[in-house]
Amino acid sequence: MGLDLEAMDERHHLTFDAYEEGKLSLDEYLSRLVFYQKRPFSPEAFKAFMFAQSRPYPEMIALVRGLKARHHLRVLAVNNEGRELNVHRIETFRLTECVDAFLSSCFVHLRKPDPDIFRLALDVAQAPTGQVAYLDDRDLFVEVARDLGMHGIHHTGFASTRAALTALGLSLTD
Repeated sequence: MGLDLEAMDERHHLTFDAYEEGKLSLDEYLSRLVFYQKRPFSPEAFKAFMFAQSRPYPEMIALVRGLKARHHLRVLAVNNEGRELNVHRIETFRLTECVDAFLSSCFVHLRKPDPDIFRLALDVAQAPTGQVAYLDDRDLFVEVARDLGMHGIHHTGFASTRAALTALGLSLTD
């Protein structure tokens, strides 16, 4: 593709927060990151490539869907992601079927690990913190959730996450 990865990485670190917080569109972000100079490919082709990299985690989606139905859970997604990619994944993987609300950084203009995004999730959930399980693959974010009184589960794989949920009384079997 002819991209200078070092320059791109520096530009990414300088502007990514604004994109994830919903202060820049994907087009604006890419114009600063990639298309600040002429490229042999179009922004549309680059975005199509980006969107094509999204992959579902079918086991986790099925687990969340099953636990939600069996235990009558409210499920909220708290994530750091830009609007266009977030909406693409929500629609493509039909996440509204298993998630009640999306507290995405691009929608709420807060980013993890800011405790305010977790407090907002607790306000929306209207559940006591001791009844909330927070899953994340980033240990720092789990620590913040735990500091606020939630059950934090550091997701490192399907089996360990399922076991941690089972330990909280959330399983698909008796």
